[in-house]
Amino acid sequence: MRVALDKKRFGPWALVTGASSGIGKEFARQIAASGINIVLVARREDLLKEVGVEFSKRYGAEHRVVVLDVSREDFIGQLASATDDLDIGLVVSNAGTGNPGEFLKLDRQLLQATLRLSAMAHLDITHHFGAKLAERRRGGIILAGAMGAENGVPLMANDGAAKAYVHSLGEALHYEFKPLGVYVTVLAAGFTNTAVLEKFGLDPKTMPMKPMSVEQCVSEGLSGLLKNRSRIVPGRLNRILNALVPAFLARKMEADLLGKGLASKSALANARAEA
Repeated sequence: MRVALDKKRFGPWALVTGASSGIGKEFARQIAASGINIVLVARREDLLKEVGVEFSKRYGAEHRVVVLDVSREDFIGQLASATDDLDIGLVVSNAGTGNPGEFLKLDRQLLQATLRLSAMAHLDITHHFGAKLAERRRGGIILAGAMGAENGVPLMANDGAAKAYVHSLGEALHYEFKPLGVYVTVLAAGFTNTAVLEKFGLDPKTMPMKPMSVEQCVSEGLSGLLKNRSRIVPGRLNRILNALVPAFLARKMEADLLGKGLASKSALANARAEA
């Protein structure tokens, strides 16, 4: 399934952070397939160049690569300089990763870096590009959140808290930006089949609920944006669980799943070390 984007409203350029792999790469693909040019932002230059060349050849869209770590406090100035000459109508603030583990056992500097990446980066991007979109009186912003983040996520306490900030920011700005002609949608995805699952020690084949494909996750996110929804939880079953499962039970389910995954990952690492 592919969503056709209105080039007049969301073009001629779109910007996607975290575009080198996973959900970000799929956002870039589906946007380019609509004939909108793409700015690809991430840290891994080789992968970004491969993505850009592939999608330009396949869909005829132009691309620009911006190699940047958006967890750095000074990144927005560099990103602004690299894109000020472009008429950007769509911004997908997606960069992020998960750092699972017991809160007190995680390094505090890592927790702070994660907070910058998963919360502050969204703030800086939305403030800078939101002003530009408001001036042009059309366009859209998608902010990557996480299903159930506002309930608290054991073994990902810091990550969940950061995403809860993104949810609140995005839904408030959806209201503020609507009269300006700018759409804002939070993509609150559940477990999605990307390389991040490996960090959690999870195997898509053995998970109790099959993770969503990146194609479905992104297409539902773009569809939600087209309808100017404040938040979209992709996947019918995810929406049912999100609506019906009490927060305390959701926390227990997530703690059990992540706990088993991390224990399995640790056991495998120990076995390899002893081999």
